[in-house]
Amino acid sequence: MPDKITLRPVIAHDLDVWEQEFNGPEGWGVHQWFGHQSTADLRRRFAENGLLGPDGGLFSVVEGDVTVGRVKWFPGTWGPADLTNWSLAIGLVPSARGRGIGTRAQRLLADYLFEHTRADRIQAWTDVANIAEQRALEKAGFVKEGVLRSAVWRGGQWNDSVIYSMLRAERPVDAAI
Repeated sequence: MPDKITLRPVIAHDLDVWEQEFNGPEGWGVHQWFGHQSTADLRRRFAENGLLGPDGGLFSVVEGDVTVGRVKWFPGTWGPADLTNWSLAIGLVPSARGRGIGTRAQRLLADYLFEHTRADRIQAWTDVANIAEQRALEKAGFVKEGVLRSAVWRGGQWNDSVIYSMLRAERPVDAAI
């Protein structure tokens, strides 16, 4: 079991950690590597609103007092555009993977969104080959809904994704993870 895992608003130091750790395919991992991207927009948005707003946000994942990743949420829609739900995503530094931190962080974010927004549905998706993330989502209380065929362009080809959701009415109430 990892040390105490918490989520908190981003601080400037976190941006430095992420730039250092998420600097290529080794840092992001094979299922999240979409090519090099500028961090200027992230730093600009941090300066403007701390990466928190009505259209989503980003929290730091912290183990003890060490920044080990980030979780973000952003709007997703199904049906009419006014039927919005939250989609979430996670990125952990390589040394934090495979230790249950992702499971805990995603559960904490789902709990936060159910407590502080009107969301009835929270969803996440991952590559069909990313078995570790699928396990983390399931342990966090998400339910596998199906496969999104050719959903993501990565590595010069279209890749299938698996979509998961958690509904407010089905939200797990245990704090065991």
